[in-house]
Amino acid sequence: MKQHILVIGAGFGGLWTALSATRLFDLHGQREIAVTVLAPQAELRVRPRFYEPNAHQLAAPLGELFDAVGVDFIKGAAQTIDVPQKQVGYRDANGALQTCNYDKLVLATGSGLALPNTPGVAEHAFNVDQIEQAVRLENHLKSLAERPYSRARNTVVVAGGGFTGIETATEMPARLRAIFGEQADIEVIIVDRGDKVGGSMGAQIAGSIAEASEEQGVRWQLNSSVVAVDEQGVTLADGQRIDASTVVWTTGVRASSLTEQIPAERDHLGRLHVDAHLQVLGQPDIFATGDVAYAASDDIGNHALMTCQHAISLGRHAGNNVAAQILGVEPMPYSQPKYVTCLDLGAWGAVYTEGWDRQVKLVREEGKALKTQINTQWIYPPAANREAAWAAADPLIPVA
Repeated sequence: MKQHILVIGAGFGGLWTALSATRLFDLHGQREIAVTVLAPQAELRVRPRFYEPNAHQLAAPLGELFDAVGVDFIKGAAQTIDVPQKQVGYRDANGALQTCNYDKLVLATGSGLALPNTPGVAEHAFNVDQIEQAVRLENHLKSLAERPYSRARNTVVVAGGGFTGIETATEMPARLRAIFGEQADIEVIIVDRGDKVGGSMGAQIAGSIAEASEEQGVRWQLNSSVVAVDEQGVTLADGQRIDASTVVWTTGVRASSLTEQIPAERDHLGRLHVDAHLQVLGQPDIFATGDVAYAASDDIGNHALMTCQHAISLGRHAGNNVAAQILGVEPMPYSQPKYVTCLDLGAWGAVYTEGWDRQVKLVREEGKALKTQINTQWIYPPAANREAAWAAADPLIPVA
């Protein structure tokens, strides 16, 4: 009977796992091992871009690519993982419960926004975590044009001054003016617990964030937190009220809850501890990759973050190593010592940094040109061509 690798998830980690595994099998002339991807859609949802308008366009189809490299696809949502029985339960496209057996499992189910119990957040706040939520926000923003002018209508509150919050907020002035007109009186406010603009991103990059925010009229409400959200706005911890028809929540990302079904150690974000080959500790037949893997990225104490930059490389290594384990060949230790960021700052441009201390290398137009290249080319899947796809799946290719 054919051995079977099951990859759960078709995001950056899952896609590159499947491509890398089939690549190694091809290099060894092995075509008797099945690689299957189980996911709700055969598409890569380009999540790093969900802060942008037109989110409904930000998904790349994967069906032809999977066919080209011989990856099977099951349309379904994983519900349960039975480790002793090596079986995954999932709900298929018709809503029926099904099961799928595996010899090796790669968990690549990503992460999601874990909304807090703050009153009103679940009912009234928007987010850009998943494509459906980004589309919901876009439809809401467009619908505001039908309302009479009010200060609240033209005000957006973004809760959280991290990477997603900053990109969402600095993109928002242009989005609002496209709806209300170039001369519209708008207000975008970032509510952040920190005491400095862009403080969570580090001192090196904070100056660019402050400059871009000031230039575009994005205001920071520092040393603050939202304690309640309603249809008309937010209430802050100090009792202050901000009237706003739009509140976007950007904090609280956690790994997929499916990690909890695997008997293994997890970090505070729910990510599974893995070894250098991305095998889950204590689970010889299970690998984790992307946002569900707590993986050392170098030998000086840094770990992969929940970013596509890390997920792409993690996927390439996980696929290679799960295939190597079956083939009985040497695996390739995951290593990604170079860390970069490219933060979009709306009409101001973007800022590109290198190193864990985020040393600024490019700003404004130069940064924006690089960000555009990353967002429209580098993070998209390869063409549906076997040779090109496998060439792109080599774990030795640097992501940044």
